[in-house]
Parts: sequence; structure tokens; C-alpha cells
Amino acid sequence: MAQLPQPRAELFDGPEGVEVSAESAHEGRGNVSHETEQLPRPIKPRIIVIANQKGGVGKTTTAVNIAAALGFGGLKVLLVDMDPQGNASTALGIDHRQGIRGTYEVLLDDDDMAWHVVKSEEAPGLTVLPATIDLAAAELELVSVPGRERRLTKALSTYLADHEVDYVIFDCPPSLGLLTLNALVAAHEILIPIQCEYYALEGVSQLRRTIDLVKGNLNDSLTLSTVLLTMFDARTRLSAQVADEVRTHFPAETLRTVIPRSVRISEAPSYGQTVITYHRSSAGGKAYLAAAEEIACRGASEGN
Repeated sequence: MAQLPQPRAELFDGPEGVEVSAESAHEGRGNVSHETEQLPRPIKPRIIVIANQKGGVGKTTTAVNIAAALGFGGLKVLLVDMDPQGNASTALGIDHRQGIRGTYEVLLDDDDMAWHVVKSEEAPGLTVLPATIDLAAAELELVSVPGRERRLTKALSTYLADHEVDYVIFDCPPSLGLLTLNALVAAHEILIPIQCEYYALEGVSQLRRTIDLVKGNLNDSLTLSTVLLTMFDARTRLSAQVADEVRTHFPAETLRTVIPRSVRISEAPSYGQTVITYHRSSAGGKAYLAAAEEIACRGASEGN
């Protein structure tokens, strides 16, 4: 069995306060070493939806940084941006101006996913299906489309038949509409980011009810496999209390690694980067690398 990474002290340092110049930030991509330990490959593609209808919990941040970390671990990763805001596309350096073809055309026009998947420069082996503001209309337009809940499943199956992929990651909007439903039906696993703040579990019970409905009617293979604690601040008793509460509710699913509240994590998107390419050695960068390693090792040991 692969050895899971132990939590490291530097992951719990709290916010980082050191300033960084714009010049050094923009140099991040070129200076990131590709010398990352090879992560174990899953037996078959792992299809993971990152969902939580509560906003501000770090869904997109988690999606892009886990995707990049897996890519640096030598794995082939496809990130599908399901959010009309396109923040995941931005963070991975992908053009998603209005008129760029991507998730909308796959869902509504039956375009092949391969036509619009773009290679990201953020990490080796990382590709992205971008989302544009056009996707905002998809919730309404899908209502009258036959088989509306399985549009993404069909497109992804076609893509995976001809492309070698280890991980597919869906970044979803903070709602349980048809976009998120398509991702839940297409996925095998759910990763829920939960922030270490008041009302941390707010909305999770509703998401679990939705998962049960999807399992019973549309996707029997869907499982809640991973819970990731985000925005952990070691200086507060509240973060520790919330972490304990989450681990009580999800003892097997919660990763040992936690994501600290970090200035570097907050800054990275403004430069169109993940925290791993922006400041790999920061507490946030190390945390996401460790979380990705733990996810990969769990998957290998469970035979996914």
C-alpha cells in the first residue's frame, strides 16, 4: 500500500504576510520545478466532481490546485469548467472570453469535447475544457433537451474512449442546478471542500440528499469519497473545533491534510496562476501538493 503523506507542521502556520512583487509573481510559471515525486496512477480514470452549494468554501481554488498538483505528479488530468464565471479557466491560464467554444457547446450543441479541450501551461499533462459566460444560459436551455442530465456523461465517455486520462475534475457553480447535476451524473466520486468557519456544514446535508437522489435514479456508482478542510487558521480555536466536527461527521472521507488560510492562495488567481506555480514553497502550495498526494495514494490503495 502506498504511504499516505503525514500532515506537516508548515501547513498550519496560518496566514503568510510576506509581500511579493508583481515581477516575481509573473516569473512563477517559468521558475516552477517539474521535479515532483511521481504519484501512483489509478487503474481506471477517476472522475471527481468538486461540489458544495455553499459559496466561498474554496471549490474552484481546490479544483485548479489539485488538478495542477496531480499534473506535476506525472498524471494526465482533464479539468472541466462547469461554472459560467470561468474562474477555473482563468486560474489555469485558459482564454474564456465570450465566443470561445467550450463546455456550453459540448452540453448544448453536441460538440465533441476533444474539439475544445485546451492544454494548460500551469502543469504538465493538464488540459482544460473552458467555460464562458454563455454557460449561464445553459440551465434554462437544458430544461427542454432530451436526456438533459446525461449530456456530460455522453460527451465524456466519447472523449475518454480516445484519450488517456488519469483524473477528470469537474469545477461546479455554487448551486444544485442542471450544470452541477450533469457533473454528478457523469462523476464517480465527490470531493467536498468545507471551510473551517462558522456554519461549515451548512448546505452539506442538502448536498447529501441530492447525492442520494442521484444515486437512486441516475448514477448508482456515485460516492462521497473525499472531504477537504479549507481556510484553516491555527491561531483560532474555532478552526480546530470545526475540523473536529467535520471529522466526526466524515471520519473516513476527511483528508488528514488541511488547507491553511493563506495570502498566497488568495493572490495567485489575480496573476492567472495556481498557488503551486505562483509560490510553490508557501504553506498553501505545500498543502495542495500534500492533499493531491493523499488523494492519489488513497485511490491507488482502494483500487479506483
